[in-house]
Amino acid sequence: MAIIAITQQIGSAGGQVAILAANQLGYRLLTGEELITRTSSRYNVSAEHLLVLDERKPHFWERLGTDTGSFLAFMRAVILKEMAEDKLVVVSRASAHHLPPSPCGIKVHVIGALAHRVARVAADEKLSPGAAEKRVLHHDKEIRSRVQTVANVDIEDPLSYALSFNTSAMPPDACAALLVDAARTADALTTGDDWNQLRDESTSAQVRAAIHAHPKLNDGRIEVRCASGRVRVSGPGLVPPWDVLTEQVVRQVEGVSEVEITAEATPMIVTAE
Repeated sequence: MAIIAITQQIGSAGGQVAILAANQLGYRLLTGEELITRTSSRYNVSAEHLLVLDERKPHFWERLGTDTGSFLAFMRAVILKEMAEDKLVVVSRASAHHLPPSPCGIKVHVIGALAHRVARVAADEKLSPGAAEKRVLHHDKEIRSRVQTVANVDIEDPLSYALSFNTSAMPPDACAALLVDAARTADALTTGDDWNQLRDESTSAQVRAAIHAHPKLNDGRIEVRCASGRVRVSGPGLVPPWDVLTEQVVRQVEGVSEVEITAEATPMIVTAE
């Protein structure tokens, strides 16, 4: 069954569209808050630190340096594992950019006119109209800038999505109905090979996260490729004994059937335990 990945503007009622679509399709629903909770639990990272990828002030996340790459790897591993199990609607500030190009999934953007979004935020958060407008404008700018910096993705680029819904022009229930039809059409067109490729993407993400999580192998320059469970890892300094250690870590990841380690000449950065 198809995957629906929704990126929503604040106050656009994207969460409502997601809930309606998930209920009609019988899909699981994963929110941004749940994604952070699961990532925090699985990789033993505080939820406070993971908010670096969502709503923390710039001075906080900019000074984290290389940790941000690890946090992104952890979150991507969790969300792709959920996607690989299909029947999923995921919705957050920037969910869609985690979904790799695939016929198995539909990238969706839920937007709305500023006035309508301000009114929703004012009602939901019990803010004055002026305070709500300030929050919406700041949030739009901050999230767009943050995702661009962390993941090199412009979440406001319409070409990043298969579908865009304007809830100022169409109510959430109508948007959800169209999304349900699109999901059923997408499901009918996908093949077993399409799903195998998505599962390989998930396995690659699990391997990358496992490497980031290991106290001696946290190096963002390591590249991971997976095809039918066969994993190839390449990176600076993957020579003995680091190649053996890396292989041990990779083989522990579910879905890995074979491992190939390729070294490069530049020494790998090794962190202390």
